[in-house]
Amino acid sequence: MTVPHHAHLTYPRIAASGDRAIVIELSDRISEETNMRVVALADDLESNPIAGIVETVPTYRSLLVSYDPLVVRGRDLSALLLERLSGIAIDGRRGRRLVVPVIYGGDVGLDLTEMAEMKEMSVAELIAAHGSADYRVYMIGFAPGFAYLGGLPEKLHTPRLAVPRQRIEASAIGIGGKQASINSVPGPSGWRFIGRTPIKVFDPARSDAFLLKAGDHVRFRAIEKDEAAALDAAVASGAPHIEWEDA
Repeated sequence: MTVPHHAHLTYPRIAASGDRAIVIELSDRISEETNMRVVALADDLESNPIAGIVETVPTYRSLLVSYDPLVVRGRDLSALLLERLSGIAIDGRRGRRLVVPVIYGGDVGLDLTEMAEMKEMSVAELIAAHGSADYRVYMIGFAPGFAYLGGLPEKLHTPRLAVPRQRIEASAIGIGGKQASINSVPGPSGWRFIGRTPIKVFDPARSDAFLLKAGDHVRFRAIEKDEAAALDAAVASGAPHIEWEDA
């Protein structure tokens, strides 16, 4: 995936975003390496803060940095960010991986059978392909806790629906273009949905409402109705099953 290319631009580059935020762009291309640098810079700024920074928001290829102009000037902060970036090293660590149990099909997996037919695969083959990948959380956006997942096997790349559905429930497992997703809140969507998970990636009742963050990884694990019912009951009782492993 690429963004419009401008031959005269060099990276990294700084762009203003209003009078209280700047964007540091690392590339005009989307790649895992670029996103790793974005996340590494965000993590470094969290552990070694620069005075005046209010918040950082990682994206595919850039980092939005909001700041207090009464504490630091944008020009000065831009120089500090470029200096900080120059010292960032990607050490190869891949962070955390969330194992997401999925019950495929059913009322939420509206597109499972049709997608299998489109791909000339059996439903079992589609489920196996979906569960074979290691997905990277490139960014959180669109809705609270919504993770854009890269790494979808090419044979499952599927255009979004021409007409979005008006409501898809939270925890639905989706495919949109080259990306995968886990719905974080109910709402309209043009993605295609193949199942659901009992876990919640966004839950304001938790101390940390957002389960995933940029740089995390996800693996999907197929489950049957009995396990899904047990996990649904655990989530309803306030004791959700959340399984992390080293990525």
